[in-house]
Amino acid sequence: MARYAMVVCGLLLAAPVHAQYPSVPKETFEALKIERSASPKEFHEALTTRYKDPGRGAGKGQYGQYWEPIAMTKYFDPATFYKPPQSVKEVATREQCVKCHTDESPGWVAMWKRSTHSNLDKIRKLTPKDDTFYKKAKLEEVEANLRSLGKLGAKENLKEVGCIDCHVDINTKKAADHRVDLKMPTADVCGNCHLMEYAERESERDTILWPKNQWPRGRPSHVLDWRANVETDIWAGMAQREIAEGCSMCHTNQNKCDNCHTRHEFSVADSRKPEACGTCHSGADHINWEAYNGSQHGLGYQASKNRWNWDLQLKDMVVKGGQKFPTCQSCHMEYQGKFSHNTVRKVRWANYPFVPGIREVVFDKWGMDRYEAWVKTCTTCHSETFARSYLEFIDNGTSHGLDKYDEAHNVVHKQFEARLLTGQRTNRPAPPAPAKALFDQFWQIYWSKNNSPTAIELKLFEMAEDHLVQLHVALAHQYPGFTYTVGWAAMNRAYVEIMDEDTKLKDRMLLMDRVSKLEEKSKTSSLLDFDSTNGKFTLGSLGGGMLLTGTLALAGWSRRKKNQK
Repeated sequence: MARYAMVVCGLLLAAPVHAQYPSVPKETFEALKIERSASPKEFHEALTTRYKDPGRGAGKGQYGQYWEPIAMTKYFDPATFYKPPQSVKEVATREQCVKCHTDESPGWVAMWKRSTHSNLDKIRKLTPKDDTFYKKAKLEEVEANLRSLGKLGAKENLKEVGCIDCHVDINTKKAADHRVDLKMPTADVCGNCHLMEYAERESERDTILWPKNQWPRGRPSHVLDWRANVETDIWAGMAQREIAEGCSMCHTNQNKCDNCHTRHEFSVADSRKPEACGTCHSGADHINWEAYNGSQHGLGYQASKNRWNWDLQLKDMVVKGGQKFPTCQSCHMEYQGKFSHNTVRKVRWANYPFVPGIREVVFDKWGMDRYEAWVKTCTTCHSETFARSYLEFIDNGTSHGLDKYDEAHNVVHKQFEARLLTGQRTNRPAPPAPAKALFDQFWQIYWSKNNSPTAIELKLFEMAEDHLVQLHVALAHQYPGFTYTVGWAAMNRAYVEIMDEDTKLKDRMLLMDRVSKLEEKSKTSSLLDFDSTNGKFTLGSLGGGMLLTGTLALAGWSRRKKNQK
């Protein structure tokens, strides 16, 4: 009996270590080929092995030979490019880090002192009456993770998470040499403690698999946004590196966590607010922040946000926290009533409706299963009938825009195939490698030389990349101001200009054909040969005839004017 009791006791003690990771989908365990019963150490190692694999998105990508980092790149992808500074020679202890940086970079220290990281004992003293009481269980989970990883003693508690824990090694007892030991934290470093959150975001790789490879596996997503960046051919090929790396400023969620959890306070409350998303989810081709802010949802949020209790978890915000309007987080981090760092399980149109084959899957079983998940999300605040009606509104409105774009696309594509675009035969340099001189390519909005691309191609690409996206995103975020101005109206204007250009091109071709036939009839010379004697005679005769015609017309006009008087 005593032996049985000891076994039971041992299992109970082991339970926190062998957690079931309930917020991590089964697809991730299947992809990693491990059991849900894996220890935190086993789980972290499996996640990190994949995370650091160049074949699965880490590092310079498949076009790495075409580009070199600039000074800022080491902060965008620290695992690949960051090297400790050699000018700082101090070897510092935990306490010395804080003391020195209080003088050298006081803002860092001030923010850290306001953070949960700076005083973990405060978390241990929370009671069920405190709004942040849930953090007590989270801290116990963190310490269980660290014990499994061998970074925390069996009876040891973390006192703080300071400079040295993130920039050298968690719970290290040794002094750190700036020239050797210093590093910029990457997502796997945060995952030592925040294993569940690390796994949730990594699960995006496994839960957005397109039926016909409309997008590469696991994309678009936060967890592979760096790969999407560096494996864009023109990003790698263009010479203007600071322009290219401008994209990198947002495409770094794959590499680190501080885009949303800003350093060095790392406020969970702040990361629950739409402003945490607005820096990156904004601008012409992903106008989410602007559309949300102009909507009734966004305006209501701005008017009431100071009365919401941001210390509560997302799951409690509506019922207990005073939340009156949806936020980015309450819609996109929710799936089937649960919240996590996986934001892709309901993705359907994927922001870019023009991607070939997207519409097909939006309306098949794959897309409609996700549609049903959206219905559940929307019924937090709306009736099911309203939710279905509005989702249909989004889908059909987006389809109308896509129809308009497809028609214009087909017209310009035919011009390209016939090599009739301006300068296409004579003045069209190829884009820098690895970009290819094909039709309808992303490089056309980032690189130009002579007639490469042509104005009409660029107009077509902007019609899709900017205006169709703006139409769709504004519909999805309930802001008609953009749907019908920068969206549909701008698409309509581009369509009209493309069709005008097509008609002019056809008229020019008809004229050229008629001139060619006249040249064949003349047999002696070209009507448009300015150099030959016969050509001059022909043009002179033509000019004389035109002059005579004009004189007769002028005389007729003069007689009419006299008769009117």
